Amino acid sequence: MEKDTELVTPGEKLGRASEFKAGKGAYVSPDNLTVYSSLTGFRRILSPPPDSPDQRPTVEVTGHKAHGAIPEPGSIVIARVTKVMARMASADIMCLGTKSVRENFTGIIRLQDIRATEIDKVDMHLSFRPGDIVRAIVLSLGDARAYFLSTAKNELGVISAQSAAGAPMVAISWTEMQCPITGQIEHRKVAKVGG
Repeated sequence: MEKDTELVTPGEKLGRASEFKAGKGAYVSPDNLTVYSSLTGFRRILSPPPDSPDQRPTVEVTGHKAHGAIPEPGSIVIARVTKVMARMASADIMCLGTKSVRENFTGIIRLQDIRATEIDKVDMHLSFRPGDIVRAIVLSLGDARAYFLSTAKNELGVISAQSAAGAPMVAISWTEMQCPITGQIEHRKVAKVGG
C-alpha cells in the first residue's frame, strides 16, 4: 500500500479512470473517464490484491477529522437559496441530513431538476426565492465545487419561506405558500410534509 499525503478538496481530479479505481471519498465522472475527490482529505493509492482480476490500483480520499459531514450523491441536504436565475438557483448547503455542515458547500438546482413532471412548464422564479429553505437530494458534484441538487420528489422542495411581511409562510398546496399575516399567496415548489 502506497501512502500519499497530498491534500485534495471536493471536485479535484485524482486520476484517469482507466488507471485507477474509485475508492472511498472518490467517484468516477459520468463519462467514466476521470476519478474525482468527493471530500476534503488526503489522497491515497491502494495497490490491488495480487489475485484481483482488475489490476488497477484504487485511489481513495481519507477525510481528516476536523471536517464535518460532506454531501455525497444521494444525500438529503437542507439549503438556503441565495440567488435565483432563469435556468437555475444557487443555494448554500447548511445541513446534511440532521447534521450541520462546517464547510461552505454550494448547491445548484437546475431548471430540469426542480420537479419530476411537466418539466417544460417549470418557472424558476415561481419555484424558489432567495432566502427560501429547501430540502433537496444531491445528484452529483457539478462544476466549480458546487453540488447539483434536485427537488424532483414530493418530499423535496421548499420547507420554509418568509413572506414580504416577514412572516413564516404556510404551505397550502404543492405549488403555493401563503402569508399568515396578509393572506398573500406566493408560488413555490413546496415539499410535502410527512408521509
